[in-house]
Amino acid sequence: MNMDVHEQVKEIKKQFRLYMNGVVSQSMREKGLDYKLNFGIELPRLKEIAAKFEKNHEVAQALWKENIRECKILAGLLQPVETFYPEIADIWVEDMHYPEIAEITCMNLFQHLPYASEKVFQWIADEGEYFQFCGYMLMARMLMNGNELNERAENELIDQAVTALQGDSGIVCRSAATALRRYAFQCQNNARKLEKMLRPLAHSERMEIVALVEEVKLTAESLH
Repeated sequence: MNMDVHEQVKEIKKQFRLYMNGVVSQSMREKGLDYKLNFGIELPRLKEIAAKFEKNHEVAQALWKENIRECKILAGLLQPVETFYPEIADIWVEDMHYPEIAEITCMNLFQHLPYASEKVFQWIADEGEYFQFCGYMLMARMLMNGNELNERAENELIDQAVTALQGDSGIVCRSAATALRRYAFQCQNNARKLEKMLRPLAHSERMEIVALVEEVKLTAESLH
């Protein structure tokens, strides 16, 4: 880490200390978010801190390597898209251990990547829990932004997500459900197609799956 990068990281950490929230930090620890350090700073405040600094590849990479919640969030905010190559994206996902970091990084960085539409299906098809989680959260973001899928991509999303809904990972199940909701909300045809695919799951023992099936059915009926 050169001196300039080191100084910037030091300055960023100084900002964290100004805004630390011990109550939030303690609450996160009690929920099992066991970072080496967690200042408990809310996302809007972190965006304010990030706005004080220029985007910088070296600074973002240095921040990501720290096992500190706020450093990882700032890394996604300060990383320039142009130098965030696909192999670095994979390295970051491999290093994810908490859904919060994965979701925020998808929102702040991954959805803006020029290769997001290629990565999304690679990640969904990956065996790694956080690759799948990021894949579905990224898909949800892309659908929310108005991206439309061709028929082959639609079928792949639905097949993979319906399998994920019935898998053992709670976070993958929830993220797959989020992506399917976004798909259904795009238009009535999507909602009807999805309702048909989900019908066999209507009597699942998992309440979140039953709720999703019902929600998609209502969406199909309400969209015109």
